[in-house]
Amino acid sequence: MPGRSLPNGARSGMGLSGILRPGRRRIRNLLGPSEAELRANLAGEASADAALAMQEAEALEAAALEAAEAEALEAAPEVAEPPAEPGEPAVPRDLTAAAFFDVDNTMVQGASIIHFARGLAARKYLRTSDLVDFAWKQVKFRITGKENSDDVAEGREKALSFVAGRSTAELARLGEEIYDEVIADKIWAGTRALAQMHLDAGQQVWLVTATPVELAQVIAKRLGLTGALGTVAESRDGVFTGRLVGDILHGLGKAHAVRTLAVREGLNLKRCTAYSDSYNDVPMLSLVGTAVAVNPDADLRELAKNRGWEVRDFRTGRKAAKVGIPTALLLGAVGGAVGAILSRRRERALLAELAAAGSGRAQPMKTLRRCASRR
Repeated sequence: MPGRSLPNGARSGMGLSGILRPGRRRIRNLLGPSEAELRANLAGEASADAALAMQEAEALEAAALEAAEAEALEAAPEVAEPPAEPGEPAVPRDLTAAAFFDVDNTMVQGASIIHFARGLAARKYLRTSDLVDFAWKQVKFRITGKENSDDVAEGREKALSFVAGRSTAELARLGEEIYDEVIADKIWAGTRALAQMHLDAGQQVWLVTATPVELAQVIAKRLGLTGALGTVAESRDGVFTGRLVGDILHGLGKAHAVRTLAVREGLNLKRCTAYSDSYNDVPMLSLVGTAVAVNPDADLRELAKNRGWEVRDFRTGRKAAKVGIPTALLLGAVGGAVGAILSRRRERALLAELAAAGSGRAQPMKTLRRCASRR
């Protein structure tokens, strides 16, 4: 139909040049997903693949261990054993329902990647200046509630340069050590109880995070959860190449990972629940039948109110609607500890000073210390 009008007023026979203005977004929709959407989809599928592969590997390892124990018992001399005590009945599995938990500030207090970086710095894998840089970007994000694309790109490149040439086994080992030393004490008890509630109901419980899948899997395993969906770094023969598969698992990528996992596990998303603290996770929260805002940022709190989502806030010493600046995140990264929680007025003052501060690291550190001293 050559004379048909397009939604932006152009005619279908005009060619691409005829719909270039003002329809750049329209062209993207006509020609398919954008490059960013394709990367997010690829990251989501890769995350689901990695999570299920890790789950299968652990099941095989457990089966092999059980077989070895059974073989050892058969070879041992027979000894009369007292009758076994009746155990608790197994929880019937709910095969079509699951729960999905964000990690940073939802399951773990603060950013798990910063906790991991602290452990790496203590082992001389990272310089203190690198750790301060990581932490500084997290502080900016927590102040503004918005991610800076340049910061994200720089952080991604630094992380990839760190893992390039290292073995996946080494990263998993470091993750286990650092979890036990640093992260274990930073689990939100309230969120952990929510996860246990789903486990007790026979449901799968998955972490969904931008954190590397190897570290996310360690957290899930230590908490007794089903598994983890995380960012996947490409590896060959057990060695990281320094490239990502798709992109960081974030936003749309998380939603695609959950959707992919649901298809492969036979889950009914309308019977599933998702938990997060961040407005950035609205795609994942909107995907399931029940969404819960945990320790929410201001934007997510407002959206949860409008949509009738449940809100759980486990932060203590502050009102639910007020989120203090995590000064200790940055100062603690270099050995200091400032436990102050700044008011909204001080947050605005801090933002103004940050905007006036130079690009060097020393000036932001002084700015934060000054603001913390005004408590």
